[in-house]
Amino acid sequence: MSTSSTAWILAGATATGKTAVAQILAEEFGCAILSADAMLVYRGMDIGTAKPTAAERGAVPYFGLDLATPAETFSTGLWLADARRAFKTAGTSSQAVARAPLPASNLIVAGGTGLYIKALTDGLDGAASDPAARAHWQALFKREGLAALQQALAERAPDALASLADPSNPRRIIRALEHVAASGGLPEQWKRDTSASSIAVLRLPREQLHTRIGRRVANMFRQGLVDEVRALRQSCPDWSPTASQAIGYAEACALIDGTLTQSEAAERIVIRTRQLAKRQETWFRHQTQAVWIDIDEADPPARIAQRVRGIWRQYGPTPVVSP
Repeated sequence: MSTSSTAWILAGATATGKTAVAQILAEEFGCAILSADAMLVYRGMDIGTAKPTAAERGAVPYFGLDLATPAETFSTGLWLADARRAFKTAGTSSQAVARAPLPASNLIVAGGTGLYIKALTDGLDGAASDPAARAHWQALFKREGLAALQQALAERAPDALASLADPSNPRRIIRALEHVAASGGLPEQWKRDTSASSIAVLRLPREQLHTRIGRRVANMFRQGLVDEVRALRQSCPDWSPTASQAIGYAEACALIDGTLTQSEAAERIVIRTRQLAKRQETWFRHQTQAVWIDIDEADPPARIAQRVRGIWRQYGPTPVVSP
């Protein structure tokens, strides 16, 4: 993966139907899919994460799935390592032969984990953060505003402010000040012109999304979520903190242990999933150049795929950078 790599990115809150839409588009374009979902990396955690089955994937190559056991600690850096494999493989695979007029990239990135997508488009920020310095700059911003931050950066690195793609973003300026203090300059990818780089983000009306979440949770129990968790606990008794708190899995464990009834577990899963969806939408609203695609519960995936295709044709693929 290099600064010349690009990907078609489809994001959105959980339960907005990204997986089905990405599958349709991947089959149409002859693309591979890179999952950007932090829970789909765990092997054996399938039903509770709504991981696409082998039958649903068909002949489409997938990356970002089944990278760790629930006992292992996983990181954004490890996900990026698999992303590099995805870009290398998708660029050489005979599967990646575009069958529709969108040949600029052979990889679709689909998911709702904003940190993964941000790391892919902006790079993994490796500069050490100084909590005291950050608190100082945040206090300056609160006291004197954006202009004071801009002036501080200009004084320390005259060319830095002009080279930023988003010089009006206070968070980015504070990070720029930290980078300048740590290394004397800015990461190269921060200097890219990202004005034309947009991400397609699916959005359902809140009430419809909540209804869909409720159906999904009910289906998880019908499909055998509790049996899946029971088998996982036998084969992998010690889970990492992230896996043990995963939505659906923490509740299923409590159900097995007798501290929750099934109805209580289901209700808690629904509540936590709604909260996650709200956080995801907020993140994409503030942290990406999102092109929102407002969809309806009655829209079939093929119709939504057609709209996504139109957005991608209009904006082109999104540039990605090396971690």
